[in-house]
Amino acid sequence: MPVVERLVQKVSSTRSFVRIAPHCVPALDRAVHRLTGGRLLLSTKLLPGLVLTSTGAKTGQRRRTPLACMPDSGRDGTDEGWVLVGSNFGRPGHPAWSANLLAHPDAEISWKGRDIPVRARLLRGAEREAVWAALLRFWPPYGRYQARVEREIRLFRLERRQAPGR
Repeated sequence: MPVVERLVQKVSSTRSFVRIAPHCVPALDRAVHRLTGGRLLLSTKLLPGLVLTSTGAKTGQRRRTPLACMPDSGRDGTDEGWVLVGSNFGRPGHPAWSANLLAHPDAEISWKGRDIPVRARLLRGAEREAVWAALLRFWPPYGRYQARVEREIRLFRLERRQAPGR
């Protein structure tokens, strides 16, 4: 593993990062995403990322949230789906976007400059365990986030769906 990647993983696991990152990383990502016409997220220099547009569970308003993800590629290398991790940077409560997906699983993502309609599914049981193991290999700090909280971190699989009117 490259030295820079190990350093980033170590820093992203610290309590200081957890206190600061939720306030600045999403705002920076939204700004960069908007300025580049959806082609770039600053945080993708660390992990793959997307912008989730979901419907608010309580408000019904559209909510745009930049998130790290684990792409799930098919055998031919095409984007089959994405895994979202409700780690909330290792803070106690579930992130709001995860409640939005539970209430309204149909959403949209911006992925590499493309808008893609998706349906979210909360992972449970053996499927969740298999994905969790893959996530820990993909980004080990998730394990430290889970160790800090009593709740089980929610994992969602996003799968493409047919866009309305097609």
